[in-house]
Amino acid sequence: MESDEGFEEFYRTTRHRVVTVLYALGGDLAEAQDAAQEAYVRAWQRWERISGYGDPEAWVRTVGHRLLINRWRKIRNGFAAYRRHGPDPAVGPPSENTVALVTALRRLPDEQREAIVLHHLADLSVAEIAAQTGAPTGTVKARLARGRKSLATRLDTALPEEVTHA
Repeated sequence: MESDEGFEEFYRTTRHRVVTVLYALGGDLAEAQDAAQEAYVRAWQRWERISGYGDPEAWVRTVGHRLLINRWRKIRNGFAAYRRHGPDPAVGPPSENTVALVTALRRLPDEQREAIVLHHLADLSVAEIAAQTGAPTGTVKARLARGRKSLATRLDTALPEEVTHA
């Protein structure tokens, strides 16, 4: 006997009612559908036990409702934090140098870009990059060297003249 025996039938016959109830409780159909989906996933994971309950649908409705309440709390807390701290300070557009760097990084092969970013932005050592990527340290060093050379060439032609000749 499979542990999820009967779950498909249960889901098919109850899903509309559960979503309807959650929609009525929360007032947002998309949130109700998300909460119902998560509640059914949890029910399926515990189906062997829940299927023995007198009313498994009540269990799913209760879990779905609790999920909705938790989402409301998160939203409410987010609003409270916003009122307390105000909006994030406005961030201006990226500089020409940033745009040039991102453009140049995008043109690097994935392995070189990963090595450059992990080494220079995440401050990982060559050994740490090798461990994270599964590449030998010599390969990581080669990727860094090739990536730096390629970036230097690309950035030399992409940066504004006053930056490259300053």
